[in-house]
This record gives sequence, C-alpha cells and structure tokens, in this order.
Amino acid sequence: MLEYLENLDQQLFLFLNQINSPFFDDVMRWITHRFTWIPFYIFLAYITYIKTGVKHFLLILASAALLVTLSDQFSVHLFKNIFQRYRPCHNTFIQAQIHLINGCGGLYGFVSSHASNTFAIAVFMGMMLKSFYPRILVLLLIWAALVSYSRIYAGVHYPADILFGAILGIILAFIVLKVYSLLEKRVL
Repeated sequence: MLEYLENLDQQLFLFLNQINSPFFDDVMRWITHRFTWIPFYIFLAYITYIKTGVKHFLLILASAALLVTLSDQFSVHLFKNIFQRYRPCHNTFIQAQIHLINGCGGLYGFVSSHASNTFAIAVFMGMMLKSFYPRILVLLLIWAALVSYSRIYAGVHYPADILFGAILGIILAFIVLKVYSLLEKRVL
C-alpha cells in the first residue's frame, strides 16, 4: 500500500512539474524565493499593529516568531531528518524527467518547510485579523497554497511533502493560537 501511495505521489508530481513554460519559470522562481515575501510580512505586521495596538501587536509578533521557529524546526528535525525521503530532484529514477528552476536544495524533502511555514503564518495571521478583514484568511490560504505549489513546480517537493507540511503548519498555528489566547488573558 505504501509503495502504491509513493508511486501515485511520484506520478502526480511529474504531471504537475511538467506543466511549465519560460514565463512561469520566472514567476515561480520569484514566488518560491524566501526573501520575496519580506515586504508582504512587513505589510502584515503593519496592518496588525494598526488594528490591534502596541500591546497586542507585540504579543502577536512574539507568537508569530515562535510559530515560524517551531514550524521550521519541526519540519526539519521531526520529519526530514527522521523520514529521510529524498527530494524528487535527488530521486535517480525520475531525475531526468524533472523540470528544475533553481537547483535541487537539500537532500530530504518530507515535509516541505515552505508549506509548513506559509500555512502556519496564513492560519495564525488569518485568525488574528479576520475580525478586521473577513476575507483575509481565505486570501492568506491562497497565498500559502501558491507558495507551496511553487515548490512542486521548482522540482524540489512531491505533493505529499506539501500536503503534510501544510497540515503540520496548520496544527502548529492552532496550538500557538491557543497559547496566544492563554497569554493574552494573563498578560493583557
């Protein structure tokens, strides 16, 4: 059964990865780069500050920093280093069929740190800001899905890496939301 699921994941990866063009190579190269989104994060911080005030903003910022740290470290130390599933671009059976746009990256890919981190931030910030901006959670989830898909397009993650990375990020977001709620009651 596991072999069947892995084969299905490979086939879906190859199908999605082979839908490419020079134009989308440039777009996805930009989307997948981690520093591309710094202005977006600054904007999220700004609107959070404007809507919540200094005390809440500082607690939200500390919670978001904790969340990204947990998400990033868990995706590596509890998944990649334990499961040691090769990235598609390191899989010698399919390497020749892969469309790469930025090189391969690290050896292991399960789970995607990009997916874990972006979905964690999307859910956490979406929940923080939804009372001010009712559609923000949906927009942030679309953003996280786009960044995550860019990793398949780039040839460095299987769909399962993305799916389970997203699940990890969402779970951690809800845990940190609970911690934030408890701290908010005690501190503020």
